[in-house]
Amino acid sequence: MKKYAKIITTLIVVLVSVVSFSQAQAEENKTLTAKEKGIIPIAASTASGNMPKLEAAFVKGLDAGLTVNEIKEILVHAYAYAGFPRALNGINNFMAVLDKRKEQGIKDEIGREATPVPADFDRTVYGHKVRNGLVGRDISKRTSGYPVFTPIIDQFLVDHLFADVFYRDVLDHQQRELVTISMLAAMTGTEPQLKAHLGVSMNIGLSKSQLEDYITVLRQDVSAKSADKAAKALNERLGISPPAEQAKPIVVTRDNQSSEGSADYFTGKVRIDTRFRAEAPARVYGANVIFEPGARTAWHSHILGQTLIVTEGTGLVQRWGDPAETIRKGDVVWIPPHQKHWHGATPDSGMTHTAIVEHLDGKSAEWMEHVSDEQYGNAILHH
Repeated sequence: MKKYAKIITTLIVVLVSVVSFSQAQAEENKTLTAKEKGIIPIAASTASGNMPKLEAAFVKGLDAGLTVNEIKEILVHAYAYAGFPRALNGINNFMAVLDKRKEQGIKDEIGREATPVPADFDRTVYGHKVRNGLVGRDISKRTSGYPVFTPIIDQFLVDHLFADVFYRDVLDHQQRELVTISMLAAMTGTEPQLKAHLGVSMNIGLSKSQLEDYITVLRQDVSAKSADKAAKALNERLGISPPAEQAKPIVVTRDNQSSEGSADYFTGKVRIDTRFRAEAPARVYGANVIFEPGARTAWHSHILGQTLIVTEGTGLVQRWGDPAETIRKGDVVWIPPHQKHWHGATPDSGMTHTAIVEHLDGKSAEWMEHVSDEQYGNAILHH
């Protein structure tokens, strides 16, 4: 009898070990959901200030199931890391996207509101508890560094960010960390904070495979530069040394998503698709832009110039102070740096061109006022 009892005990131990191992493997191999992936380009594009990419990210996020209130909360969280100007620009952009979708008959889910803060809420106690939980140790009584040098900034972090903001349960802590690491990857000079927050992400349960998903989304929907930065920080955090010479594969991009040109930058109906971006150190990127008859850009200039390759139809290009020129399929147009200009379709023909630009410190264009109907009419008469 004792022999059978021993065998049964051994089998139970083995079974428990197998189940525990399987659960651990399942947790380690866990991937990001479509909604979680949708968070990444919204947060990153808000932080970088790339409004066209942000508009596309909003649409993609809503279509993936993010609620209106969840996206609003991403933008609220963003101000603590990217500042009020970036957060407010993102909010205004989001309002415009929702208005367009409403006009198109799309009814987006509003989602739940944040739980109200109780009257006896102790921000300092709650904030320390949250921050300590995120970093995995008690850092409420620091004796060196910025909390000692500038105590008020630490008080703001504890009482406001980790209490007022983190108490808002529209997003959970893992989702908030996804927002944070996405913004930090898109900003310059934030490598130490990115590495630290990748550690926080793992502390609160994001797995290596989920963080690899995060890097993949950065590469696909944000930029190769931000993805490389995040990959380097994650490898450093995990103690993985990159190979001395790492051969990079050829990358084929198939972006089948098309977005409507923003009314801030275009007049008339314009679609943008097949976006492409070269990996650093190259700084070239662009897209196909499809103008319906009469549609055109606003006046704008480019920091490092722009190349247009006309692939369909007939259009116009005009530099400020010069008559407009006709451009047709097969034409290649070079617009020098800092030249105020516009381009678009003629009234009786659509036009498609591939626009190629280079960015400098993340910026490629300066947008100005719209081309008025009178200016457009004069361009038609005198080209």
